[in-house]
Amino acid sequence: MVEYLVLGAGMQGTACVFDLIEHGGARAITWVDGDEDRLQAGLRRIAKRCEFAGLRGQVLDAGDERGLRPLFEQAQVCVNALPYRFAPEMTRLALESHAHYLDLGGNTAIVLEQLELHRGHPNGAELCVLPDCGLMPGMGNLFVAHAVSELGDLARCEVRCGGLPTDPKPPLGYKLVFSVAGLINEYFGRAHILRGGQVVEVETFGELERMSVEGLGEVEAFLTSGGLGTTPWTFAERIEELDYKTVRYPGHHAQIKTLLDLGLLSEDPIEIEGTSMIPRRLLHRLMEQHLDFPDDRDLVFLRTTAWPKGGGDPLVMELFDRPEQPGDFTAMERSTAYSATAVAAMIAEGKVEPGPGPLERAVPTAAYLDALRVRGLDVRIRTSP
Repeated sequence: MVEYLVLGAGMQGTACVFDLIEHGGARAITWVDGDEDRLQAGLRRIAKRCEFAGLRGQVLDAGDERGLRPLFEQAQVCVNALPYRFAPEMTRLALESHAHYLDLGGNTAIVLEQLELHRGHPNGAELCVLPDCGLMPGMGNLFVAHAVSELGDLARCEVRCGGLPTDPKPPLGYKLVFSVAGLINEYFGRAHILRGGQVVEVETFGELERMSVEGLGEVEAFLTSGGLGTTPWTFAERIEELDYKTVRYPGHHAQIKTLLDLGLLSEDPIEIEGTSMIPRRLLHRLMEQHLDFPDDRDLVFLRTTAWPKGGGDPLVMELFDRPEQPGDFTAMERSTAYSATAVAAMIAEGKVEPGPGPLERAVPTAAYLDALRVRGLDVRIRTSP
């Protein structure tokens, strides 16, 4: 039985707590958030689904090191579901407190900083520190790793993923399934991919392609940042071509591009009638108001297609998830949180070797896929001529 520390009581944090109770072998869970209302809402949501006497909520700000340190010291595994800007400090606290640590990641520069902290710390060899354990990056990293383990060196590997509404509505055919700031950060930054076996940096929101997905129909996909995490560096000597694209319904790319061309994604202040305003912050607020659709259900689609060097049929790994009933955890909550808690449980069970290294090297992929299936995430694997 395991004592967990969970940081963050947002959508993914709440799903993490639920799954650690259901499948993580938890003896006790301390759940921390800086907002009491959000934490209480999360506790009520858990109470509607299960009974667990070992769950304790505590209101603490992420900057309160004095308050957090004893919680890290008593935990065996910390699952961090806070925004990625908090990850370096939480990683340091975990290492100093001798607790295993993982998070949902999403910012490659910060992940590289965390991995360097792990390598340089005296406790590092005894501990797991695994950023990027969510959906993308996370599950997709491990799909790529599994393809390499099955096929050997790859000529090409494509990762395509989308979190989408089942019933797309105007204005963008999209509903917010995670932070709007994180969404826009993925759209407009730099992406790291493999070309000719070399890691290259490219502009995001480019290389638009059309594809057909059973159950979705025709969709579009384009380059976004952060999705592959550390995978390009990990497999630079094993994969010639590797990229990641975000999947959306047709027309979304052109609509967002229009907003970009109008300057609404700019972070440079403009003055309107004597008031300074940052366009991107205004857009964030408007998107939060108009893309919420709280009663609409979502779905998650993830496909990794890998072609072996020397020819042969590609290996296709595919997840298609949608909630079974209204009021269930969303597909994005399930796929993001359960990916992380699958890894957390594997760490607790001794299935992940401690010591420095990125997720896609540290986690045994066959055991990870089994853990996803236990959680109701059905990954289909096939060869395709």
